Amino acid sequence: MKKNETINVQGTDIRILSVTAGKSYLCITDIARIKNPKEPKDVVKNWMRNRSTLEFLGLWEKINNPNFRGVDFDPLLKEAGSNAFTMSPVKWVENTGAIGMFTKAHVGGGTFAHQDIAFEFTSWVSSEFKLYLLLEFQRLKEQEQKALGWSAKRELAKINYHIHTSAVKQNLVPAELTPQQTSIIYANEADVLNIALFGITAKQWREANSDKDGNMRDYASINELICLSNMENLNAVFINDGLSQRERLIKLNQIAIQQMKILIGTENRKLLN
Repeated sequence: MKKNETINVQGTDIRILSVTAGKSYLCITDIARIKNPKEPKDVVKNWMRNRSTLEFLGLWEKINNPNFRGVDFDPLLKEAGSNAFTMSPVKWVENTGAIGMFTKAHVGGGTFAHQDIAFEFTSWVSSEFKLYLLLEFQRLKEQEQKALGWSAKRELAKINYHIHTSAVKQNLVPAELTPQQTSIIYANEADVLNIALFGITAKQWREANSDKDGNMRDYASINELICLSNMENLNAVFINDGLSQRERLIKLNQIAIQQMKILIGTENRKLLN
């Protein structure tokens, strides 16, 4: 899965292509514009003419690319640094099978390099710019991790919801009910959890938040989703044990208060009578 993002560093937009397994490729063409706004590709080519640059690129490929053609790399390294030597990202990839960078030729394209290589390039362009780039890149990754954590908890809540509805179907839904009647019972049971944790029903939340998409669980905090996930499992157990809805509601509310106090330290929630 690939994801395009952009960060702004000292007024310059830097495109980032995030790939699975934590791999990110930064557009070094964008970075090169701080040195030559009109012909940024020339900045990249000049950087790649240096022997030290090719040594770094070759070492990175040997470590990360099992298909890197070292036999084709050695002659290039011998020529690097000479007046007649030229190198470009396209030529580098074609000659060696490199995976550390690639070029998009269409409008709005450019050369993208793995973050290790992109930061090395930025050091050559501007040490000051590199520091600001690192700060923005780190901020972006921290935001992604927070979002990932929230999504994981939301998915966990969805999985446990299926366990919960299965218990409802097996123990509370008579076979003779119509699908419409069954859905009413499901909604009623979902609101047992909503009231126990959030203090309101799904309908009450929608009426109070008519300008928002989704439901109250989509706007819940990570701590609330953790608590909700636990409550869905427990409610399924309580249903299987034959507890009435009122008994389950009171028990779940008590559990919600206890768990949220542990999770966030201070949360004043009143027990349901």
